[in-house]
Amino acid sequence: MDKLPAGVYAIRYASRPLAKRQEHFYRRDERGEERLPLDYFVWAIVGADDVILVDTGYSRATAQARGGRAYVASPAETLRELGVPTTRVRTIVITHLHYDHAGTLDDFPDAVVYLQQSEFDFWTSPMARRGEYPHEIEAEDLEAVSRRTATGTLELRDGDYALNANVTVHLVGGHTPGLQIVRVVAGSKALVLASDSSHFYENIDNDRPFAIVNNLPAMYRAFDTAKSLASDPRLVVPGHDPQVLGRFPAVEGFTGRVVRLI
Repeated sequence: MDKLPAGVYAIRYASRPLAKRQEHFYRRDERGEERLPLDYFVWAIVGADDVILVDTGYSRATAQARGGRAYVASPAETLRELGVPTTRVRTIVITHLHYDHAGTLDDFPDAVVYLQQSEFDFWTSPMARRGEYPHEIEAEDLEAVSRRTATGTLELRDGDYALNANVTVHLVGGHTPGLQIVRVVAGSKALVLASDSSHFYENIDNDRPFAIVNNLPAMYRAFDTAKSLASDPRLVVPGHDPQVLGRFPAVEGFTGRVVRLI
């Protein structure tokens, strides 16, 4: 592809086809043994001259180490296939620091990374080394983020902020202490990249939190915030639902991998 037209795109870089419902919902699910595959996405907000990348996924090596994952291509590889060199990615929003959202950062050395201060503080604290928390991150990813402080390419924010006139970022928490979601306005439409504030349509549509919860009331409030920011409920895009690929048009030549959201 010569050049990707301006717009917002969901890029599937991996999947976990054997995942079950019992992994995806808080407390008990009556159909827990049923399969509910999980897709892994990053999102590209493509402008005339630059690209804002929302999350950076995980690497092929991480997929192999964790097992059970079908890897498609790294976000950088897919962007290059789409005609977007990594140098066009000037801004990266890391919604949160879980391993499936904050890896491969070194593929984008020139980009400025935006992250919530509360997210960074938690994952660099002693608490993050206890219990189940270490499984949710990769130490090398956290190191890559931390190195950005020395190069001046890490922007830590506290609360909501604007990247430009059409793209705003909103602190919601819930799933992690500093989870942030992204709103993109295009004409009369307002799209919300919900990331892990809602992994599946079923989470937000049925008011059912995901299984990994940092703060339950905040997760419910995140559902409300995402809905309030979108111009249409159909424009709230969950972070891991395979249905995203069927609800939006595929980019030619990338069926099952890349869809245009607006």
